[in-house]
Amino acid sequence: MNKKIQLRDLGNKDYKSTWEYQEDLFKDIVDLKIKNRREELDLETPNYLLFVEHPHVYTLGKSGDLENLLLNEKQLEAKGATFYKINRGGDITYHGPGQIVGYPILDLENFFTDIHKYLRFLEESIILTLEEYGLKCGRSEGETGVWLDVGTPFARKICALGVRASRWVTMHGFALNVNVDLGYFDNIIPCGIRGKGVTSLQVELGVEKVDEQEVKDKIVKHMTQLFEAEFV
Repeated sequence: MNKKIQLRDLGNKDYKSTWEYQEDLFKDIVDLKIKNRREELDLETPNYLLFVEHPHVYTLGKSGDLENLLLNEKQLEAKGATFYKINRGGDITYHGPGQIVGYPILDLENFFTDIHKYLRFLEESIILTLEEYGLKCGRSEGETGVWLDVGTPFARKICALGVRASRWVTMHGFALNVNVDLGYFDNIIPCGIRGKGVTSLQVELGVEKVDEQEVKDKIVKHMTQLFEAEFV
């Protein structure tokens, strides 16, 4: 059982090439698990956490509704944004500069075999991180992600989640709005949820810019505790 997680910060990287990189790592882990079972081996499977910041892009999950994208192809091009329909859960979301995107590619058999618990742990790592900035966040029943002022007319999402898992191996993950331009969310119905806002750490703290590396360090700290993992 390997509880070490390899941390890789990819910097600013195109969505498609990052998705392909995720798929390669994901496939390598799945193939190793199949080999272990077929040949009765006990080779350790690796785990990864990728941090990345994407250029402007909208992504639609496999069960999402294309009508939640409010731009046509020409309007996307005018905004310098791209669009992909992908193989994660969830509906539509936006990624862009100033947003911390985390892709945990984990063999959950190294930790626990419970997808619901996995999603809750990802949310909890963000909730605990934001608490360090004095923000009281929580979950909204029936809606993944991390929210502020849940249950009020002012409910707003600060972090979106969408994952894929096969043979207990995960990919895709979370997107935390830190210094992101929230205007890009006006071009979609975020996560297919009408009537609720989107916010960022920068807006909530009322500061010019939040130190994104500091936020990443806090997320890693809380994931280390929750997953009882070691980051290398």
